[in-house]
Amino acid sequence: MDMSDATRMNQTLRGMLREGEPMAKHVSWRAGGAARIFFQPVDVADLRAFLAHLAPGMPVLFLGLGSNLLVRDGGFPGAVVLTHRAFGDRPLVLDRGTSGLSPVACSAGAGVPAPHVARFVAKHGGGEAEWLAGVPGTVGGALAMNAGCYGGETWNYVTEVETIDRAGNLHRRSPGEYETGYRHVRLRSDAEEWFVSARLAFPAGDSAAAMARIRELLARRVATQPLSQPNAGSVFRNPEGDHAARLIEACGLKGFTIGGAQVSPKHANFIVNTGPATAADLETLVDHVQATVEARTGIALVREVRIVGEARHG
Repeated sequence: MDMSDATRMNQTLRGMLREGEPMAKHVSWRAGGAARIFFQPVDVADLRAFLAHLAPGMPVLFLGLGSNLLVRDGGFPGAVVLTHRAFGDRPLVLDRGTSGLSPVACSAGAGVPAPHVARFVAKHGGGEAEWLAGVPGTVGGALAMNAGCYGGETWNYVTEVETIDRAGNLHRRSPGEYETGYRHVRLRSDAEEWFVSARLAFPAGDSAAAMARIRELLARRVATQPLSQPNAGSVFRNPEGDHAARLIEACGLKGFTIGGAQVSPKHANFIVNTGPATAADLETLVDHVQATVEARTGIALVREVRIVGEARHG
């Protein structure tokens, strides 16, 4: 895509289109290189038009709140689609169409922050959604990785998803079309599609009790996680029967620092940007923690964060 392509796209699209957008502005680690093309669509029709302009081989990355992502310092050589505050035609609403399936059902666009869903469900008398208040990402991100915390997991509540493919075609898919597990989601057909919205169903609950539980969970997050420093959430998945944080701490890595990246002294499964960290600092520290834990315990931690893009050369 050259400048004339971008100029032509800008004339036909209604959303925000930029070239060379610094991804450090959009990921919660506050580090990393630039995206070749960056687009925030107004609605799904705008997104369909954008995808239609892309070269077939151009990499595409969908981004919500950027809480589970690192873009290397050399940048992302493709198109980034920002879903947060996009998709105005896919709001968070009670889903009358599926109300017969559950006491509380709702539809939410991929760009809706997960904590908004927690409060929405609680307000409307639903239960078991309180844990979503602890997910620092969007519905789309939660769907893509089967996000979970405090005993809840995204795909336990999904009744249907809406996706879009590279050609701009929309699809409605059932949970049965996906292979899901702990922090794992894969479309069984292996087609390249991205989440646009979801229908979620929750059992009945008590609004006052649910809101109190949300406040309790948020207070626990503040007390146990380094929320005042740029971080990407939990860096590693918990191995079966254990916790990544316990293993990392047992290896004496709490507070370990490479450049501006540090294993949080507050929670060992968080790596924080102390201010000057580059994406390379963060990735090097992730690799060091992974290698150290495996060498000392024999357990190979699996990354929960996604690392994309190209290293900076020279």
